[in-house]
Amino acid sequence: MNNIRYLKHIITGFGSILILQVGTLNARTKEGEKPKTETSTVAPDNNDVIVDRFADLQVLRYKIDGFDDLTPQQKLLSYYLYEAALSGRDIIYDQKYKYNLIMRRTLDAIITSYNGDKSSTNWINFEVFAKRVWFSNGIHHHYSQTKMFPEFESTYWLELIKNSDKTLLPIKDKSVEEYSKFISEVVLSRSKDLKLVNLDNGVDNIALSANNFYEGVTQLEVEAYYANIKDNTATPIMYGLNSKLIKENGVLLEKTWKVGGMYTEAIEKIVFWLDKAVLVAENPEQKEALVRLIKFYRSGNLKDFDLYNIAWVKDVNSSIDLTNGFIEVYGDALGKRGSYESVLSIKDMVATKTIKTIGDNAQYFEDNSPIMPNHKKKNVKGITAKVITVIVESGDAAPATPIGINLPNSNWIREQHGSKSVSLGNIVKAYNLSKNSSPDLVEFYNDPAVIERIRKYGAIAGDLHTDMHEVIGHASGKINEGIGTPDLTLKNYANTLEEARADLVGLYYILDQKLVDLGVMPSIEVGKAQFDIYINNGLILQLNRINLGDNIEEAHMRNRQLIAAWAFEKGMKAKVITKFTKKGKTYYKINDYNKLRELFGELLKEIQRIKSEGDFAAGSKLVETYGVKVDQKLLKEVKDRFSKLNIAPYKGFMQPKLVAVYDGNGNVSDVKVQYPDSYKEQMLEYGKKYNFLPNMN
Repeated sequence: MNNIRYLKHIITGFGSILILQVGTLNARTKEGEKPKTETSTVAPDNNDVIVDRFADLQVLRYKIDGFDDLTPQQKLLSYYLYEAALSGRDIIYDQKYKYNLIMRRTLDAIITSYNGDKSSTNWINFEVFAKRVWFSNGIHHHYSQTKMFPEFESTYWLELIKNSDKTLLPIKDKSVEEYSKFISEVVLSRSKDLKLVNLDNGVDNIALSANNFYEGVTQLEVEAYYANIKDNTATPIMYGLNSKLIKENGVLLEKTWKVGGMYTEAIEKIVFWLDKAVLVAENPEQKEALVRLIKFYRSGNLKDFDLYNIAWVKDVNSSIDLTNGFIEVYGDALGKRGSYESVLSIKDMVATKTIKTIGDNAQYFEDNSPIMPNHKKKNVKGITAKVITVIVESGDAAPATPIGINLPNSNWIREQHGSKSVSLGNIVKAYNLSKNSSPDLVEFYNDPAVIERIRKYGAIAGDLHTDMHEVIGHASGKINEGIGTPDLTLKNYANTLEEARADLVGLYYILDQKLVDLGVMPSIEVGKAQFDIYINNGLILQLNRINLGDNIEEAHMRNRQLIAAWAFEKGMKAKVITKFTKKGKTYYKINDYNKLRELFGELLKEIQRIKSEGDFAAGSKLVETYGVKVDQKLLKEVKDRFSKLNIAPYKGFMQPKLVAVYDGNGNVSDVKVQYPDSYKEQMLEYGKKYNFLPNMN
């Protein structure tokens, strides 16, 4: 893990207020209505950005502005990298759960070939379940990380399988009855594999996590295994990032993800397309980065991955950029193993101005931070900050997507070579286009002045906080000499604490006059709007994502509640924030914005100390006290209030399609962009075209 660099705001109804105020459904695609199935070359606009709606999800589309302005070479490069990105799609399914690929192939086969009644309630519920699995890249919810259960009768599996094409099902040597029983057990069992990532305190977080990063090992064995690896160099590799740890004949060993190793079938395809991309790279720096990425995939050596990251950071002049590899570690309770993801993009030169200004002033923000002087970086290395136009996302970045990225994750590379921080401009734009109104704004805020301020400044406040979270948040602070990386010192709390630290940097500075002076913020009122948004989201709005009876599992949600609840408690005596009820509805109101900023600074100082000193006990206490437990009475109230608003708690995206145009000699003469209209058809197409791995790995 080292430092988590990935702001994954999968936008909640109004919780999106970080950037968005999500409205009601677009009239074109209502609940249960079948979307269009044709593919269009016309880019989506405000009338057709919403593609589908089911369960707690809404599927959107985004436009690739500027693609037609690329040179023929850049278009060809984009096409090769597009194919490389999608070629790894199977990997994320398998990483999340050992039986996910079998499940996806079963669903695809049934959707494609079932010849029974497709108007029954059972079938409708089956299709919804299939869409949810596609959205989450598996049978565990993409955000809550808990197992999803279908809402059709348990015996319906047998009917579905009996009436589908057996040649398409991954049955192998099982009978239909045996296979149906096996699938039913995988999906319907309420006694095993219930959490994708188990972060509960005082349990074996490895044994009780359903992911496919470990097999036959315990948390104590994993910790002991890596404790025995001595790396006291100034440039430690991220041990465990690209492997599965298993036990064979009583011995722990790593199955490395590389060409010739685990996932070789998919990785070979990735490398095939990367090899082609090297031949049409924009410049020597980009070519060097691609060559080193290929070398890493072939060797599996994490030193090669570090060299790739260094080369990638140095490539600052290319218009086309690619994030690809085993990167973010949220899927591992101990923050070691990287999930496959890829983001291909074009640099947005016009929109980059604001985020670049923040990056250019990173040293000012570090020098004036409220953290302890010995935890500050004396020389913040080059932060390349930009806004990007996404071409395609894959793996852990799709359909649920980040809105900001800051990489690489390695602490020493960031300190010695710098980092890249990006805001996903067209993704944010599509989110904003998807809103028709903001009924949640009126529902959850009681002060007309606050509502008006959020209407005026909410979008820019969210953008700015995201930029600062990524650009100066994750890049700030340093770990004391001799202290291990957070995955070793803070363990299952590292992700939450890192996200809280980055959020707090953004919160502390969004009320700073410096941002107005720099011209990136029109008024301090923007900062006040973000404070209102953040406190309300952390204490009320994000609860809509939680099932009754549950506590908070996901790292970003824990982080937000931790910050808001801590600030509320610490400022209670001075009434910095007050809680009140009106007509049976709960509200929070900020009374002193400057004092709240001071509280954010105090918490930032403490969390940076925890990270810098590797203080597990303090970190654990902070998260467990403020970030995990949910007031069930308030939770029920919030869900009841949201139920009347018809707002999908989560949003994600279909991907544009790049299509190669060939000349008479079989060479690619042009690349066109298409915008598919059917989420279901795109998922089925991906399932056929990028279907490379065995059923189980």
